[in-house]
Amino acid sequence: MEQKIIINIGRQVCAGGLEIGRMLAEEFQAKYYDRELLNLAACESGFSEEFFQRSDERKGFFRSILHLPNTIGMGSANFYQNNFSQESLFKFQSDAIIKAARASSCVFVGRCADYVLRDFPGVVNVFITASIEARAALFMKEKNVSYDEAVRRIEHKENERASYYNYYTGKKWGHAASYDLCIDSSVIGSAETARLIAQFVRKKLNINP
Repeated sequence: MEQKIIINIGRQVCAGGLEIGRMLAEEFQAKYYDRELLNLAACESGFSEEFFQRSDERKGFFRSILHLPNTIGMGSANFYQNNFSQESLFKFQSDAIIKAARASSCVFVGRCADYVLRDFPGVVNVFITASIEARAALFMKEKNVSYDEAVRRIEHKENERASYYNYYTGKKWGHAASYDLCIDSSVIGSAETARLIAQFVRKKLNINP
């Protein structure tokens, strides 16, 4: 039986986590999941994918949506009758992650997948960092904003990610103790970073090249 490989990637904003995740998925012939998980969670729950998109890795989202006249993807009465909550969203997404991991080798980016799959065999947890200068430069190019604005928005997004991750996992987002490997992609670039992570995965899981 072919060995199943699960790689969970945490990442700083604009550190290349999505690109590196896709490279690793191709390297190990694994399925890649980033925002695709939102569609899976929507299918599992029967609720709108847009609802999951708006709450994606944002712990405080649910309180704000309670004030909308009609909840996204469902009537407000149905919303309350189902006792829907932020924890419900997390569970639907977690169930989708578990279902995908049971089916095949996977690369998951974000969404607390390292915590959700903590008891699974063949799992490697990685955190990808990069210098703030490199990340801000990429953000400036993508969003056409100033350096200061890029840094501000990066920090805001990372605060949301950290709050979400820390709340649901009881661990510290970005702290080395929470992962098997932490690596700075701005030092050697995304392609070489992916290659080194692949080497680490093979060593940890005793996989022949």
